Amino acid sequence: MSKILLIDDEPSIRDALKHLFQSEGYEVALATSAAEGLAAVNTNDFQVVVTDWKMPNDSGMDVIKSLRASQPRLPVILMTGHDTPVAAIEATKLGAYDYIRKPGTPEEIPELLDLVAKAVANSRRMSEPVELGNATHVGDAIVGSSRVMQDVYKQIGRVAATPITVLIRGETGSGKELVARAIYQHSQRAGRPFIEVNCAAIPETLLESELFGHERGAFTGAHQRRIGRFEQAHQGTIFLDEIGDMSANTQAKLLRVLQDRHIQRLGGRETIETDVRVIAATHRNLEEAMRQSTFREDLYYRLNDALITLPPLRERREDIPELVRFFIRRYSAELGSSQPSMPEPDAIAYLQEQTWPGNVRELRNVIRESLLLARDAPITREIVERLLAQKTPGRTTGDQSMAGYVAQLLAKAKRGELENVHAALTEIVERELYSQALRLAGGDQSKAAGWLGVSRPTMRDKLLKYGFHPSQDES
Repeated sequence: MSKILLIDDEPSIRDALKHLFQSEGYEVALATSAAEGLAAVNTNDFQVVVTDWKMPNDSGMDVIKSLRASQPRLPVILMTGHDTPVAAIEATKLGAYDYIRKPGTPEEIPELLDLVAKAVANSRRMSEPVELGNATHVGDAIVGSSRVMQDVYKQIGRVAATPITVLIRGETGSGKELVARAIYQHSQRAGRPFIEVNCAAIPETLLESELFGHERGAFTGAHQRRIGRFEQAHQGTIFLDEIGDMSANTQAKLLRVLQDRHIQRLGGRETIETDVRVIAATHRNLEEAMRQSTFREDLYYRLNDALITLPPLRERREDIPELVRFFIRRYSAELGSSQPSMPEPDAIAYLQEQTWPGNVRELRNVIRESLLLARDAPITREIVERLLAQKTPGRTTGDQSMAGYVAQLLAKAKRGELENVHAALTEIVERELYSQALRLAGGDQSKAAGWLGVSRPTMRDKLLKYGFHPSQDES
């Protein structure tokens, strides 16, 4: 559970925001002053700090200054009861993650919740290490000992300590976001912010504001100044995922930022210097996009100081047994398998025969669902055949109907191999349902929740339960 520190001297505001954050599934710690809040940070592990600006004695600005010096990767969101330009400017200069007015109406609450969710997601990406090669824990890792993956590790090592821009290419699900985080964590900017932006998940009309920020009144709905992601990433690293989906207009503005090292907020005249390392990623063929004039050639060469190409899983089938072992270790405890065992040899062989259009992510999902079905028994070829047949209707393996699958689960229950058929089937269906809805909504949780007819807290809980990031990407 993510933990938030809320600093505010007004009891009514403090209690209301505590209840709001708890309803979203966060653990909330409270402080009534800047000094009390800073003391709490020294003894607790928080994912984000939300602080009031004006408080007795010290202020929210003092919180930002102190944490920027001691814990620069901890996002701090500054709140105020009034939309004060001076506060926004000073908070940005001091290194605040963002600045926002305290919600005074129900319509303003989603903006605060979305901001906190983004800050928590970024905090996790900065703090959770990415292991390379032979993973020794069950956290995030880039797994594989094949020759092609050894080359990838060497390339990460070569570029990590340099300040150059890196372009990561690879098919959907091949692990581009993990490579970006590994480069960041092994760089000289590892102690500074790491900000991720999925260019494909943000509508074209909002992407420029997301990247560079906007001034109050810059467009309809811009009720206050907003700090852009480049400002948030100052002295750190920004990861622009799916750069190939960026519009021509935003491409031009990004090119100017890379060339001139400064930005202008949308609707503003102030020039803001920015010191940010850029890592970009795409699954698209950018050379073809340049030929079709949908991607700028000058931006391509500016991003491509160094190129890392991730191989698809079908080109490194020898890594599949190692990946399977890793996913079994990672998800067995989560799914209640006390003594998980490796799949039977013919199941491994079958997995290695597949083309894996969804790459490592697809394999990961198959292993998770296989563990759920097998419980503590070995994963058989029959189990993975049926799971893959369900996910890919074109496959001709086994009975692909839902009736046939239910019959299989009931047969396992009759033999005493499965205790709760309803829970097993519900979990498989829910994981696919929430995953597809989030992907179709471009990462917009509110939109996906509306389609599914569930509340935002329920949507968030399901995403956390099934291991999806709040802004599900396709890296």
